Amino acid sequence: MAGMFIDVKVDATAARQTELVKKLVEVCPVGIFAQADGGTLRIVEENLDECVLCDLCIEAAPKGAVKVIKLYE
Repeated sequence: MAGMFIDVKVDATAARQTELVKKLVEVCPVGIFAQADGGTLRIVEENLDECVLCDLCIEAAPKGAVKVIKLYE
């Protein structure tokens, strides 16, 4: 994970909610979220370093379901 500035964690229950998954895919301006086969959430690891910390994913999800973790101080 060299060069990564953030990590994104999504609650396992939320990651299986098809409508929420679609919403996360739609709101992220840099394509961190994708819908995997079966409708579950997939984090696009190669796009994590593009995160602009806009918080749109956090706002779109139920409280605590999505966490953007800064890997720097």
